[in-house]
Amino acid sequence: MHAISALALASLLIGSGIAHFLVPRYFRGLVPDWVGHAGPVVAASGVADLVVGGALCVPGWREAGAWAAAVLITAYLPSHLDALRHARPAWALTRLVVNLAYIGGAVAVAMAA
Repeated sequence: MHAISALALASLLIGSGIAHFLVPRYFRGLVPDWVGHAGPVVAASGVADLVVGGALCVPGWREAGAWAAAVLITAYLPSHLDALRHARPAWALTRLVVNLAYIGGAVAVAMAA
């Protein structure tokens, strides 16, 4: 079952990574103003999503990929917290909760690997 969970998480990350390059404007809007240089940040995070998602697809890399996913998604939390100040609070809170669930899923995959 953990392989299915790992591949589901990989699909999420790979899809997100691809989306960073297909609709960069959306992702630039998620980068807090205090970070600056949204374009390079979006490109780097898109590449990170693709690399980590790819690692989750390889059984020998699955545990490391899952821990990397947990760290990567945790690194995105400031964006969601910042959105609580600027966006519709209910939408921003939903994004935050969903990402916390993704972190929990990544840790679960890592622990099962």
